[in-house]
Amino acid sequence: MMNALLVSNALLWLLVVALAGIAAALARQVGVLHERLAPFGALATPSGPRAGEAAPVLHATALSGEPVRIGGPDESGRSTLLFFASPSCPVCRTLLPALRRAAAGERARLVYASDGDPAEHVAFAREHALDPASYVLSRELGLRYEVAKLPYAVLIDAAGVVRAKGLVNTREHVESLFEAERLGVPTIQAHLAMSAADLSPHPEGISS
Repeated sequence: MMNALLVSNALLWLLVVALAGIAAALARQVGVLHERLAPFGALATPSGPRAGEAAPVLHATALSGEPVRIGGPDESGRSTLLFFASPSCPVCRTLLPALRRAAAGERARLVYASDGDPAEHVAFAREHALDPASYVLSRELGLRYEVAKLPYAVLIDAAGVVRAKGLVNTREHVESLFEAERLGVPTIQAHLAMSAADLSPHPEGISS
């Protein structure tokens, strides 16, 4: 009877150890998977002003009729989140709430930019309760930033310097622009690449 109890206890401990090993292996795999699927930031394009360069100073007229300056130092000390959109872009529509939350959370000025039929944009702004004083129609703006696809966003700091930019399709993409500014990198992809390089083993005899 005693021998049977000892054997059962030993088997139970072996099972516990095996389960612990399986749990550790699963945790490691989850970590690897999370790293591989880490949300990449907005897809930056090589065209237009680069991160770290001064944003072009452009003057446009808002839907409200008020003049709007984009670029250059901001008197209120705020960053500007410039969002290129179109009423016919379904992803642009779904991103509007996330854009407003991100801009409000970061205390940034949010400017919507597009071109085309003013009546169409007035209806679009009204439908989504967008501030007409922050909605500009300017073909030149899109040309200067060389925007080829939508939705596209550019983050300009209070000094008028482009800090991050790229195609934004999700809330995470929008938030990554501000994260790139905080990290002092042009893109989240660049940050991940630098982190991977720092973690990679160095050849023997060469100091990092």
